[in-house]
Amino acid sequence: MAAPASASPLQHDRFMTRSRRIASSLRDLRNAASQLPDAVVLLDQDQHVRWFNHAAEDLLGLRRPKDRGVVLQQRLATSDLSDWLRDGTREPLNDVAAPGHANSQLNVSMLPFGRRQQLLLARDISHLNRLEQVRRDFVANVSHELRTPLTVIHGYLELIDPEDVPELAPVLGEMRAQSKRMGQIVEDLLALSRLETQHQIVDERVPMAPLLATVRKEAEALSQGRHKITLESTAEADLLGSPKDLHSALSNLVSNAVRYTPTGGSITIRWQRTPDGAVYSVIDTGFGIPATHLARLTERFYRISSSRSRDSGGTGLGLSIVKHVLNLHQAQLRIESAPGAGSTFTCHFGHARLLPPDSGDES
Repeated sequence: MAAPASASPLQHDRFMTRSRRIASSLRDLRNAASQLPDAVVLLDQDQHVRWFNHAAEDLLGLRRPKDRGVVLQQRLATSDLSDWLRDGTREPLNDVAAPGHANSQLNVSMLPFGRRQQLLLARDISHLNRLEQVRRDFVANVSHELRTPLTVIHGYLELIDPEDVPELAPVLGEMRAQSKRMGQIVEDLLALSRLETQHQIVDERVPMAPLLATVRKEAEALSQGRHKITLESTAEADLLGSPKDLHSALSNLVSNAVRYTPTGGSITIRWQRTPDGAVYSVIDTGFGIPATHLARLTERFYRISSSRSRDSGGTGLGLSIVKHVLNLHQAQLRIESAPGAGSTFTCHFGHARLLPPDSGDES
């Protein structure tokens, strides 16, 4: 910065003091950014590299001074970040391989900065992935180990006839119910562990007409005449995916509706076309869910009311299983609900997953 030519000596001293303070602050800011554990890269509007910190050298493989001024998308052309940079970086990129470390995984985002500049941030999430894998392995191993003793306990309880020991009949009934519930929790945990570690599925034709009919029959068996259950199918389309997993997800939504809808209520199952594909919806006239709970409903064991959930026979894992099944089918779950107004659970399937009922080709 140059001082004005007409400035007095006092003004010049003040100007120089201010300039030194600004320069010192900028140096401190740059030094602090250089020591951040996350990669930071300053880009201009054309994605030319203007500055980067030490973590960017380690995680992104950038080098000083040769990489200053290069186009970042071209510099990272051999990495998964190249397509993301070329496509506009509108959404953060999760779990991508680090160009500078083959065994590290990154979470990458792009932020606007200054005048038409951008700031790329990359965080190493390898340790979080390892912890998540440890958790998954633990749950899967514990669930597998619990399966055998629970089967034995339940088997022995079935051998005891309550009529032989009438005074223990209520106790035996409760023990049988609880051992059965524990067995179902173990089976759901094993199913969830499998879905979490599964990255792709073997696609098969899933005929929706018989699947929807089966889901309705299961709902009627669970309801035992306490609810009015209606099926509305107008989509005239089958799905491409895993028959077993889709059956599990779709029936989970209906069984939840039966459990949490009071006697005399109604449940509607819909399969219909939309401009973006097709949707499977379950609409009930149940208790409804406060808005504060909606975002967490798909978490494992998350319960709005512990006593009500346990009394209904649920395991607390159903919606988590639904979410993972839909993720494997590139589908989305949306939930609309309000206390006293019932709930609507909707699965959105894209065009790529739809098949005409009488053909094996994708629509």
